[in-house]
Amino acid sequence: MKIGIGADHGGFELKAHLIDFLKSMGHSVTDFGAKDNSPSDYPEFGYKVAYAVSKEGFDRGVLICKTGIGISIVANKLHSVRAGVCQDIETAKLSREHNDLNVLVMGSEFVSLKSAQEILDVWLETDFSTETRHRRRVKQIAEIEKKVFGERA
Repeated sequence: MKIGIGADHGGFELKAHLIDFLKSMGHSVTDFGAKDNSPSDYPEFGYKVAYAVSKEGFDRGVLICKTGIGISIVANKLHSVRAGVCQDIETAKLSREHNDLNVLVMGSEFVSLKSAQEILDVWLETDFSTETRHRRRVKQIAEIEKKVFGERA
């Protein structure tokens, strides 16, 4: 799977560990920054990863900041991106089954390295549900995007 990953300074160390973890699982990983833990602003990294998923053919994205909230707001500004904060295995699983989430967001203040790896593993291994109600809802999201962004977004 082709995965983009990014974090601000607050998620830098967790991001570095998750890059190694993803590569050990055989994924192609592109690091969109930050390149170190000096102060940085999350919008830059949230945008880069979301753009890669929205426009550059990346299968999935992973974003990290201290809470996960700010960087998820940025990611959700881009067409066809469905980003959500998952801080446990159950929400990670349901985010894929119910919402076909394509950008996983975690808050470094709320997950340990071990739990982040478990969350990421479950999120990557879970497929979008075949249940009609979930597919209908994701289709409704796509229809709203068409209204907002137009057909050629």
